[in-house]
Amino acid sequence: METRPIRVIVTGGTFDKHYDEIRGELTFKDSHLPEILRLARVTVPVAIELNQLIDSLQMQDENRRSVLASCERSAEDLIVVTHGTDTMAETAALLGSAALDKTIVLTGAMIPYKIQGSDALFNFGFAFAAVRLLPRGVHICMNGRVFAWDAVRKNREIGVFEEI
Repeated sequence: METRPIRVIVTGGTFDKHYDEIRGELTFKDSHLPEILRLARVTVPVAIELNQLIDSLQMQDENRRSVLASCERSAEDLIVVTHGTDTMAETAALLGSAALDKTIVLTGAMIPYKIQGSDALFNFGFAFAAVRLLPRGVHICMNGRVFAWDAVRKNREIGVFEEI
């Protein structure tokens, strides 16, 4: 059975937001990935890399280049990137155009992991399995669907990813 290690690169986004009850807003404290992997009883080797913790609306070219650099230097050729959904397609485009000889899957959530009704756990599990099954290249995995990096957008009106 295949047990190649997987690198998870954390960038923030809704996936990793916490509700700050004092300030009454969603903020970042730390990544939920260690807890998720523990609860899911993952038995394949996983390296978690905290690249940044920002909302994807704040993600600039410099932030995207940081994600690309992490992918380039990764010893693992199977990579999952947790990312905010608003600019996920832009980061996927940068990674895809780099044509790395790796399988890279971006995923995120519309509702934070810690909030009831979140899609974070499902999306991460789906992406985690998909990275082991998909061919080399860059893909976005959201809500049970796989999209090519160069043929996807977020439809903000209905809150889903769709092919273009």
